Amino acid sequence: MPKRIKKLKSSIDSYKLEIEKHFQKLEKDIEEKNEILAGYHVKEIDKSLINALQNKIRLIGDNPTDKILVENYKKRLEEFKEKLGIE
Repeated sequence: MPKRIKKLKSSIDSYKLEIEKHFQKLEKDIEEKNEILAGYHVKEIDKSLINALQNKIRLIGDNPTDKILVENYKKRLEEFKEKLGIE
């Protein structure tokens, strides 16, 4: 079991990095007024990465700091959605 938990923690860290990369790309696309790519990054973060991150967190046990991190990601994403006019 410890080996599995170690792998899950590693995958959680990987998802965090991937989400941050997509947020950076999203910011760049908004600055460059490329709404199509920005919309792609919003959907990728929202539908894929955050959901996967939440599932991994649930598997190792709900950690309050991880829950706060996920909520912060969701808030950031909502701000970007408002900027782009996406629901």
